[in-house]
Amino acid sequence: MGRGNDTPISEFLLLGFSEEPTLQPLLFGLFLSMYLITVLGNLLIILAVSSDSHLHTPMYFFLSNLSLVDICVTSTTVPKMLVNIQTQSKVITYKGCITQMYFFILFAGLDDILLTIMAYDRFVAVCHPLHYMVIMNPRLCGLLLLVSWIMSGLNSLLQSVMVSQLSFCTDFEITHFFCEIKQVVQLACSDTFLNNVVIYFAVMLLGAGPLAGIFYSYSKIMSTICGIPSAQGKYKAFSTCASHLSVVSLFYGTILGVYLSSAATHSSHSSAAASVMYTVVTPMLNPFIYSLRNKDIKRALKRFYGMAGRKGTTILR
Repeated sequence: MGRGNDTPISEFLLLGFSEEPTLQPLLFGLFLSMYLITVLGNLLIILAVSSDSHLHTPMYFFLSNLSLVDICVTSTTVPKMLVNIQTQSKVITYKGCITQMYFFILFAGLDDILLTIMAYDRFVAVCHPLHYMVIMNPRLCGLLLLVSWIMSGLNSLLQSVMVSQLSFCTDFEITHFFCEIKQVVQLACSDTFLNNVVIYFAVMLLGAGPLAGIFYSYSKIMSTICGIPSAQGKYKAFSTCASHLSVVSLFYGTILGVYLSSAATHSSHSSAAASVMYTVVTPMLNPFIYSLRNKDIKRALKRFYGMAGRKGTTILR
């Protein structure tokens, strides 16, 4: 990799949210709590789906994968931030930064694509209920998941390799709590035109593209629901989509809020604070949305707790 003035770069500084010493224990406790809730909540969704044969359907197959990706997204950024707060160090190695960037882009892209696939799943369930199991067969579900990993993996690999080819001169301070690609590219002293083109192309392909797919799916769903004569039938059809629609609104709403706030304030620190919404808060809230609004998940969790309780009692005996 070429480097400005032949000066080797070995580390970056993650400035985070605040340098105020009195706020560090509060930030540590807050983010540790949110991280543990995120991991536990999404892990319970995965265990509930895997342990209940009634939930071995395409919808819950993708939901359990979404929960796994949510754990990975948060685990890519929060643990390093907690370590830095605890050790009172802002350092992340150059290789660590590129690695963190790769995995964050990978899992964030997967999150986006999975939400789109789940919208298509709901479209088939509502608009073509008699052919649902034929269309959403195990082979197609596996293929959709594989394509998601390949697309997101190639995108994250391309962008990470391109960043690794940039030259960095003297400014190594990243005004964020993780190695966000736009922040890192802005620090480069070499030409970043191609990097910016690839970033915006990826946003259009893996951001705007899936969003358009979600809008199309839900326009067809709403059209079908409006054509159902009975109020009970409309409610039943809409209730199958309510949880997913809530998660999509939260995910894209927070991302839109981040970019609007950063564009309005032109402040990197405010952008970092707003980024917490889609990197930490959204993955934390997803399990609550699905468990509170979904009777099948509630029943599965109750069965799982019952099984765990019986096993615990047996062991004690």
